[in-house]
Amino acid sequence: MGKASNRGPKSSTIDKKTLQYQPKTILSQSFKNTGRNHRLMLTDKDVALLREELATAQNPLFFYDGDGDGLSSFLLLYRMHREGKGIALTMTSKLDVEALRKVQELEPDKIFVLDVPIISQEFLDQVKRPVFWIDHHPPLKRTKVKYFNPRLENPDAYIPTSRMCWQVSQRDEDRWIAILGNLADYYLPEYLDQFIEQYPQYLDKPYDLPTILYKKPLGKLVKLLFFIQKGPTSEVRKSVKILTRIKSPDEIFQQTTAQGKFLYRRFVKINEMYEELLEEAKKVVTKEHFILFFYTEKKWSFTANLSNELFGLYPKKMIIIARRKSGEVKCSLRGKNVLTYLQKALEGVEGHGGGHPDACGAVIKEKDWEKFLEQFKREMNDV
Repeated sequence: MGKASNRGPKSSTIDKKTLQYQPKTILSQSFKNTGRNHRLMLTDKDVALLREELATAQNPLFFYDGDGDGLSSFLLLYRMHREGKGIALTMTSKLDVEALRKVQELEPDKIFVLDVPIISQEFLDQVKRPVFWIDHHPPLKRTKVKYFNPRLENPDAYIPTSRMCWQVSQRDEDRWIAILGNLADYYLPEYLDQFIEQYPQYLDKPYDLPTILYKKPLGKLVKLLFFIQKGPTSEVRKSVKILTRIKSPDEIFQQTTAQGKFLYRRFVKINEMYEELLEEAKKVVTKEHFILFFYTEKKWSFTANLSNELFGLYPKKMIIIARRKSGEVKCSLRGKNVLTYLQKALEGVEGHGGGHPDACGAVIKEKDWEKFLEQFKREMNDV
């Protein structure tokens, strides 16, 4: 996903007769796992093409969004043949000409772009290699790329990139990775029951999304996908490399291998920092509809994770988690129709933002922050 990528929770149910999940989340408002929406995923022809391109790639390069859905997508495709390199986009939502340096350095024969909302046409014009783009953000018109996006057919479709990459992979031993990526993007996959059967220690039965993510052991595994991508570059690279090889989540949370123990210890350390911030954020919650929480740039960025969890706890509120850094305010927004308010609030403001109807991200110049906030509150209160 892009920087507005993380989903805010509400509730879901399961039809026990058919084991079909019926999402009621605000964000995935139109999506239910019915036959119609399955057709919005990759077609059999798409799957066959991607499998063939991956199988014949000698040195593929994977660009992926640095969140849970993006990392899961990369792991699913990379682990099929274990060829090539992966590069996470953690500081930007756009793949542009700056990335050409990495292409020239690594000399891939094919490029796969996963969960990245924007690729510049200039990059595609100059890269001189086949590019395969799997994404689920608002579609863009681009040439010189094989583009797979369910929203090309239905603008309201909500299908995480990791869900489509699971269609390509279908490796039983990697189903748990697909599950984590789907849940990270606030999507209940129809194959969750198979995970429960295999790993009941993490989830004993189906629950709604907030319960899974914030009250069950499986939720910690989902957080791990986000948290191991934070910190020193060397530790992040080591963590991702371990995930390309690890065989089961038990290696991590049961610490059955040295590699798993390394990931677990990193997770515990980072999670302690996160929990401290979460408790601070909870203290600003009042009876009012609006929640605004600022934290310092000296701390690692947890804006998306904080906004997701607060939205899970307070689904009827409008939430902005903000962090000042280098003259800008980077924020994560959650709430019913928050994208509409964001678009209006950005008028006449030096900044940019976007995302999904109920989950967005934005970057505002600090000098315009008060104006942005005033306009946002006005739009919110006018409804």
